[in-house]
Amino acid sequence: MSTSNYLKKISVWDADAARHILSRSLFGFTKDNVAFALTKTLDDFVDNYLLKDLTEPAAPQYSNADWVTLPNNTTNQTSYTNWFRSMIYWWYSLMITQGYSLGEKMVLFLHNHFVSEYGAVQIPQLMYIQNKLFRQYAFGNFIELTKKVTIDPAILIYLNGNVSTGSNPNENYARELQELFTIGIGNYTEDDIKNMALALTGWRVDGTTLSSYFTQSRWANKSKTIYSKTGNYTYDQTVDLIFTEKPIPASEFLCRKLYKEFAYYEPNTDYVTQLAAVMRTNNFNLKPVLATMLKSEYFHSVDIRGARIKPPVEFLLSALKQLGITYTNNDLPNYIRTTADSLQQSLFNPPDVRWWEGQRKWISTITYPNRNVYTDALVNGKTINSIIYKMNVLTYVRSYPSSENAIQFVEDVTKQLIQFPLSQARKDSLLSTMLDGTVVGNWSTYSPGADTRLQKFFKALMRLPEFQLS
Repeated sequence: MSTSNYLKKISVWDADAARHILSRSLFGFTKDNVAFALTKTLDDFVDNYLLKDLTEPAAPQYSNADWVTLPNNTTNQTSYTNWFRSMIYWWYSLMITQGYSLGEKMVLFLHNHFVSEYGAVQIPQLMYIQNKLFRQYAFGNFIELTKKVTIDPAILIYLNGNVSTGSNPNENYARELQELFTIGIGNYTEDDIKNMALALTGWRVDGTTLSSYFTQSRWANKSKTIYSKTGNYTYDQTVDLIFTEKPIPASEFLCRKLYKEFAYYEPNTDYVTQLAAVMRTNNFNLKPVLATMLKSEYFHSVDIRGARIKPPVEFLLSALKQLGITYTNNDLPNYIRTTADSLQQSLFNPPDVRWWEGQRKWISTITYPNRNVYTDALVNGKTINSIIYKMNVLTYVRSYPSSENAIQFVEDVTKQLIQFPLSQARKDSLLSTMLDGTVVGNWSTYSPGADTRLQKFFKALMRLPEFQLS
């Protein structure tokens, strides 16, 4: 494929393309989701469904009471663990009931880009405020978002901006703003960091109002030289400088991260370069960039499909959605939370400011068996506080027109649940597991023991390496 064709729109909008775009956009999808997508044109589905702006959800509660507006004080701090967990359950619920919007995945992307750790911030209200900010700008202007993040209370605490003064500037945020959030190593100097740190001084966090505020006397009110430009810059002028003086590295840095998140972990340089040009043309608005990527022929190529390892949270929630398992209280989400911890992805607690690296880091001799334990439990049944969460294998299988045709059913269900093309040997092995000694001609979901055979089948299917991919 020539470099001029990387952003060319895909010409075939079929079930394979729909499954791929859904697998990268949602936390799991069903056959009905695929069928719905195909009732729309590619443009309509991407522009009016996947990239539809998020509506602001009701805030999380604990014991049916508001906590997100309560001040940070010694009385409230005794409830912080419960409030924090209620926020995790709330986000899980939004992820699994996201409809057709890419928005929740973009919120998670931004959470893993502008990193803050609850373990360091320690105030759940501030982590909620930051999550709300990411929702507001999930498809919005990245320059404006960067300005908002720069004075976000959680990030001010996490990267020490709240203690930075003109006489004693802290350089943490100035460094990470350039290295990890906007332009990357090699596009700034140590002097740029020092001068940018001066421009960012003066901001503090009010624990009562849960907001940031500016104190003039703590600001470095003097000239600063950043990228060879001199002026008495404020925080927002400093952010503008990044994108006006370093537009190419900034756009390529961000598009490389978007590519790694939604396409493949090893970025195609030519594709990123062209996508970055789209970003600059649209003044760093995210929606046109995402639309271009999701519709592009290269994004839908065989090299990209089924080549991304599902992050733990996506793996856990997508299995619930795929298998039709629902919940009405926080028992199952708490199990998911502890399982996600064992798989090394704890929401609101990335490992450090360099974020979750993802892809092959997600799979190890510890995490892979833990994934299998989880999917086995969904098939066998997981009992939590006397409630059994379990896949109804017969109901699920009979939702396929091919359910009574063993060979065709294996073909259809593996295509739906596994994005990486399975070899014939893999499918034959799964068929053998499902038949469990009977012959193809005698297969029926109404035969005695069919449910037991199907349980073995689904456990084997979800233990496959290919099931870990999207």
